[in-house]
Amino acid sequence: MDISDAQRDVRSTFLGGLAGQLVSSAVWFASAAMATWFSTRSAILALVFGGMFIFPLTQLLLRVMGKPYSLPGHPMNALAVQIAFTVPISLPLVGAAALYRLNWFYPATMLVVGGHYLPFMFLYGMWQFGVLAALLIGGGIVIGLYLPTTFALGGWFTAVVLLAFAFIGRSVALREGR
Repeated sequence: MDISDAQRDVRSTFLGGLAGQLVSSAVWFASAAMATWFSTRSAILALVFGGMFIFPLTQLLLRVMGKPYSLPGHPMNALAVQIAFTVPISLPLVGAAALYRLNWFYPATMLVVGGHYLPFMFLYGMWQFGVLAALLIGGGIVIGLYLPTTFALGGWFTAVVLLAFAFIGRSVALREGR
């Protein structure tokens, strides 16, 4: 199997990342809501612990949608696993930023999550993931440097961007399938 065929498999099977982006967006929306209406502590816990369930919830959503939830023996599987682990191993850095300035929690997480989307360009063969990464990284930098007095803004921004990209990715995959 060549790389473009492997990427096409990933795009079509996972609908351009639709399910994963929807689940991730929901976790970020829940966290941002906690930040806005409850407390920063509850928001942080919602994002960290909710983030732990993104993969299994994505698989569940794919099953509910009647889609395959994995590609057994696929050459891209190892890359997908490696990408997934970049976020949790970066959380100590996010924690250090938040300990220095609590309002940097979301911007630091946005940088980590944005960086984790860069290899998705290769995994899915979709340049759109580069735009997603740039929006999250750039948004994290701007919010962290120029809007450091607002805690929840990064949560809301990321939730909306992930939701939009769920449907952008889906449209790319569906257009290709026609």
